[in-house]
Amino acid sequence: MNTTANHTCELRLWLSFLAKAHFGPTARRFFLALYAVCLFATPGQTLAGAAAAPREGIIPVFRLVGSLMEVPMGDDLPLFGPAGVSLKELVERLDKAAADPAVKAVVIVPGGASVGLAQVEELRGAIARVRRHKEVHVHADSLDMGQYVLASGATRISVVPTGALIVPGLHGSSLHVRGLLDKIGVKPDFIAEGAYKSAAELFMREQPSPEADEMMNWLMDSLYSTVTELVASGRNVDVAKAREWFDTGLFTAEQAKAAGLIDAVEQHEDFESMLTARYGARVVFDRKYGKKASAELDLSSPLALFKIWGDLLRGPQPAPAAKPAVGIVYVSGPILPGEGSSNPLGSVLGAFSTDVREAIEEAAEDPSIRAVVLRIDSPGGSATASEIILDATKRLKARKKLVVSMGNVAGSGGYYVACGADTIFADAATLTGSIGVVGGKLATTEMWKKVGITFKDYKRGENAGILSSSDVFNERERARMREFMADVYRVFTNHVAAIRGDRLRQPLDSLTGGRVYTGKQALELGLVDRLGTLRDAVAFAAEQAGLDDYDVRVVPEPKGFLDQLLEQLSGGEDKRRVQLGAGGGMLLRLAAPYLQGLDPERTGAILSALCRLEVLRQERVALSMPEFLFE
Repeated sequence: MNTTANHTCELRLWLSFLAKAHFGPTARRFFLALYAVCLFATPGQTLAGAAAAPREGIIPVFRLVGSLMEVPMGDDLPLFGPAGVSLKELVERLDKAAADPAVKAVVIVPGGASVGLAQVEELRGAIARVRRHKEVHVHADSLDMGQYVLASGATRISVVPTGALIVPGLHGSSLHVRGLLDKIGVKPDFIAEGAYKSAAELFMREQPSPEADEMMNWLMDSLYSTVTELVASGRNVDVAKAREWFDTGLFTAEQAKAAGLIDAVEQHEDFESMLTARYGARVVFDRKYGKKASAELDLSSPLALFKIWGDLLRGPQPAPAAKPAVGIVYVSGPILPGEGSSNPLGSVLGAFSTDVREAIEEAAEDPSIRAVVLRIDSPGGSATASEIILDATKRLKARKKLVVSMGNVAGSGGYYVACGADTIFADAATLTGSIGVVGGKLATTEMWKKVGITFKDYKRGENAGILSSSDVFNERERARMREFMADVYRVFTNHVAAIRGDRLRQPLDSLTGGRVYTGKQALELGLVDRLGTLRDAVAFAAEQAGLDDYDVRVVPEPKGFLDQLLEQLSGGEDKRRVQLGAGGGMLLRLAAPYLQGLDPERTGAILSALCRLEVLRQERVALSMPEFLFE
């Protein structure tokens, strides 16, 4: 009989009882903490990072699984295992490996990770820094287009004998649900300021407008150019050869080797044997290299759990003297008004204006933070929330240097909050711009009639029904809506003109109207200032602040899993949260897991679009980009 397991089980039962008993808030929170730890742990489990590997013959192994997240998570473990890895953390770990003399080489294993093209550029930069000192090996079962663009920056690429390379170039789609809305009796009525402001075409049209079609083609041309140049430089071939590979598209592992796309075809065991032969028999493969270790808590003994109690009784400990730092504040996801909420069980969280404003204010007031990088990965959203964040950046800039770093996307409201920075960095594949306004509503009366539900409207005031879902806009309401949106559009363009007017290389009118650009195009037009990664933006901000020796800190400090769980269990603050499929209805939310299994990219695009619709439902006017789907 396992005595340790029995003790742990008994402790779980006792803590379950105590957590439900009538104690004060402090005691209840403590028992909830213990209960949570016990509930999700197994005997002998250690919530800690790996012990440090011997300082000789280390080969870090970076396995890329799940989503590559913009906003870093806390250091402790998530409930159901790692849902993904933070881009910032991964880059930092690669940079550590580059500088560590004990590291003999680096291994990257693409394990089905979802990586955006701009994120690929960020990681390619980190791989390049490693390659200045040591070799980088990529080994995979198979490689898709995005994974191969990333892998092409390595020293050596190998694939298992049964694997394949699926590299057919870039495929993009514009999403349209007008036909569905017609079938269910919903009448969309949206207005856009700007001929290229195509965000509402999702609901209004079954095919893109000529302007949207033109824009999609110039985006695809620019992105394809970036991708081919990255592969060509990584594999030391000319661009024509890279295009030839993409035109072929499908390769078995052996065909890929013969064509020069990869260097070897080998099983996992043969790959490890090759590394051992090349770097020594005593080489250590470290799969947790560079990870931050949380405090060790050995659950093999229930008494060890009461270490938490001692930590609580000691209270806050004096913080060490703060080193000068560059702070990073994230604007990630749809820009939404109010406060958000973390969820350890997983949810789609946006960039909530109150949270971002408070983070910016915290960075402004912290004397140790000498400069701030605003990292934006957002398609925009609420105009009001965007204005609140922009105002916070203006107040920060009066006190400290402010630099913007753009991720995969920073358009519409995402560009709105970016344009106030001293300097804007973007990756070549970043999607940005989309300076324009969209607004409107869905009229649902006919849909309700189809299920036997009718409504009788009563109105007082000429425009009383302007926001009602009963019917589309009448002529008077449409005119008033256009006037209102034109005012919002003028505010947007005036901000851009006032802040970036002297840096624009074309008249502002030719750059606005909802036009979307890649980072490479935006640099040529003066909408951004430099091409570079988050790391480049941080280094530039430090230089502008006169810093040589400095820390890099995320503001606010990311919450760990246990902190998030306790907030949920103890009630926490009643904050609004945007869940997966918000605005999409119960049926879609129930069907989403199954649809994602069949077609994850398109299902994700639909859910993202519906989340943006929720912003429009709340405010009726939004600074939002169109939904582009790249497969």
